[in-house]
Amino acid sequence: MKKQLFCFVLFLSAFTLFAQPAIKFDSTTIDFGTIKEDDGKSSGRFEFTNTGNQDLLLTGVKPGCGCTAADYTKTPIAPGGRGFIVATYNPYNRPGPFNKSIRVTTNESENENASAHTIYIKGNVEKKPPSRYELEGYKTGTGEIRIQDNQVKLEMLNTDAKTFTIRAKNFSDVESTFEPTNMPNYIIMEQNVTSIVLRAGEERDVTFKYDAVKKEEIGSFKDIITIQTQDPTEPRITIFIEVVISEDFSKLTPKQLQDSPKAVLDSLTLDFGKVEKNTSPTLQIKLYNKGKNPLKIRQLKSSNPVFAITTDKTEITKDGFATFSITFNAKNRRGVQNTIIEIITNDPANTKMLLNCKGEILQ
Repeated sequence: MKKQLFCFVLFLSAFTLFAQPAIKFDSTTIDFGTIKEDDGKSSGRFEFTNTGNQDLLLTGVKPGCGCTAADYTKTPIAPGGRGFIVATYNPYNRPGPFNKSIRVTTNESENENASAHTIYIKGNVEKKPPSRYELEGYKTGTGEIRIQDNQVKLEMLNTDAKTFTIRAKNFSDVESTFEPTNMPNYIIMEQNVTSIVLRAGEERDVTFKYDAVKKEEIGSFKDIITIQTQDPTEPRITIFIEVVISEDFSKLTPKQLQDSPKAVLDSLTLDFGKVEKNTSPTLQIKLYNKGKNPLKIRQLKSSNPVFAITTDKTEITKDGFATFSITFNAKNRRGVQNTIIEIITNDPANTKMLLNCKGEILQ
């Protein structure tokens, strides 16, 4: 009896050990061939079979950039049953060949990597012919009132004012106003008017002036201007402005330069090492003033929002220091993270210092 019981337990253990689901795709690649950019999204259907002897469940379907999993089997699939994954590719603004992957995980193993499979879609996108707007150099926008470029970059001293020009055209057969709605006081439109009128078919340059004196800040900044029109499709046009404003030291006398503040940083690198996910460790570093006049911190700016910097003071007296606190927000990211923090001061010899920070978020 004991021998029979032992054999039965051994049989159950063996059955449990070898009882598991298994996914088998009919094909792991779908070739869309040549598709046209202006024909909209294209989809392909991957089908698979559960060749195992337990229910199969898709635990994750993660497409790469430009590709989406429009639909897939979300319920358990019995042994011998069939399932599917529909992959969709959007060719808009993506001319040329493409090869995209989709990572599929299942309940075949408790180890996610062991139960991961990769399927692919590939093809070639035929570029759409240029529109009448593009033929005239107007490549952005969807309406009949358009501008040629919505990106503006400027560099100037804090004692300067600079102009920039936007080329605009009214492609419609009715006139429209061209009216900035949210300009700060340091940006004005030509001749300080509040709006202009674009006649039907009219093309013209619209000039703006950026006044750094009125801005009253030093560093790098971003502004957004919204242009209101009567276009029924796209009534608002957005202009993005990036400006770098540097301090003008040209009028300082030799004596003033000699007595100027001198910025000295503890170190130009900061390494957080390996950090647990969902933690926010903070490290500190000091900025010293080795000059005679007060050192003023004009701007602190991180190129990666994972790293945030604050200071306990913005003005440092002679032989004093400020303490910078740099926080590494190890959330919603993984792997190695880097940033460059710009520190801008009123030290004429060392206006901009770059602090390099790095850390690794553990999985």
